Amino acid sequence: MTNAQSTIVVDDNDIDDTSIEADAVEEKPQSSRTTLVLDIISFLSRFGLAATWIWAGFHKVGSVLETGQSIQAYKIFTLEWSVFLAQIIGPLELMGGFILLIGVFFRQAGWLSTIVLVLFIIGIGQAWARGLVIDCGCFGKQDLTDGGMDYLQTILRDVVLIAMSLWTAYRPYRRFAIYP
Repeated sequence: MTNAQSTIVVDDNDIDDTSIEADAVEEKPQSSRTTLVLDIISFLSRFGLAATWIWAGFHKVGSVLETGQSIQAYKIFTLEWSVFLAQIIGPLELMGGFILLIGVFFRQAGWLSTIVLVLFIIGIGQAWARGLVIDCGCFGKQDLTDGGMDYLQTILRDVVLIAMSLWTAYRPYRRFAIYP
């Protein structure tokens, strides 16, 4: 038995070292650019959502009467439930915002935020369908002389906030977090 060896002859002119190196270098920055873009989206989602919840909660804390009236205007809850919700919604929104801000329980906060925003959209949608002229109650007292809230704009805003919530649940921005 003889061992057959095959020999491959490669001409040095057939290989272009610079094109191989350029291809390898080109792929790495694309990956880091993609990561940078995703990190920016994650940063904006986490901190934008935190700021939104803190801003909304700030306007409700200490304004139980106004918040209760806004909730009652949706004609979903009894007066007692409206007052109860008015007492707890501001502090809960503040806590949710601070949880996102300090960086704990990202995924849970993202999912909870999504659920709350879907409930808000349902409430706003039913008020719109029933022709109610109401103040959203989202960020403090609104002037109702101009016909109340812009329902479509409010729902679209909440859809954007839902997208930010889901992004935070799936790809949280972990820098500056207490519990990564």
